[in-house]
Amino acid sequence: MRIWTGEDQNSHFEEGWIELAPGAHGDQASGKVGTSTASFQETKAGGTLAWHTAPVRQLVITLSGTLEFMTRSGQHFVLTPGDILLAEDTAGGGHTWKLVDDQPWRRLYVVLAKDAVVPFKRAQ
Repeated sequence: MRIWTGEDQNSHFEEGWIELAPGAHGDQASGKVGTSTASFQETKAGGTLAWHTAPVRQLVITLSGTLEFMTRSGQHFVLTPGDILLAEDTAGGGHTWKLVDDQPWRRLYVVLAKDAVVPFKRAQ
């Protein structure tokens, strides 16, 4: 999932995936993506966060918990364990989220380097 700030200064989202290419040992792999830091965070079950923007351009990798995100225009999407969010809505109206199951939201934040290119491919 990718969320970004549009020309209307509102957050928008789209589904997609990280493009992979043939790699070592028959695996599929992305190229290296420049990062600056990584950190883990946990929010207890039932947690929510009011309107906000992403503090920096980052990947948010959900390890546990199911969340519903909403934009100011009323768009909704759900993240589940294993989902990766490319958060690029660092300005504008932002988004909100709430946990919708009985699990804590455990996640890994990977802050992207200034000029990092993430090979996100929009779903058709």
